[in-house]
Amino acid sequence: MYAVIQTGGKQYRVAEGETLRVEKLAASPGDKLSFSPLLFADDGGNVQVGKPELSGVKVEAEVMGQGKGEKIVVFKYKRRKSYRRKTGHRQPFTALKIVSIKVGA
Repeated sequence: MYAVIQTGGKQYRVAEGETLRVEKLAASPGDKLSFSPLLFADDGGNVQVGKPELSGVKVEAEVMGQGKGEKIVVFKYKRRKSYRRKTGHRQPFTALKIVSIKVGA
C-alpha cells in the first residue's frame, strides 16, 4: 500500500516502513506526525484519487531526526567588473519514518 502526501510545498509517494527527508518541520526526534488529508492512496488495486484531497485516509510518521543537507556553492560573477561573491547553503531537513497508512481513519 502506498499514498501521496503533501508537505513543504512538495508531494511525496510513501509506503509503510519507508524513510524520507522532507522540508524542515517543527518537531523533535521521537514525535509522531500524521498527514491528512491525502492526495492519492492505493490499497493493493483499490485506488482512491482525491479531488483535490482524500478524507478518511491517514498517514502516520515518526520523526527520526533533524539535519542539514550537503553544501551547495553559490558563486556570483560579473566579467570585467571585479565582482565575485562566493557563499554556501545547506538546506535543513527532517527525516521521517512512515509507520502506517490507515484507510477509513
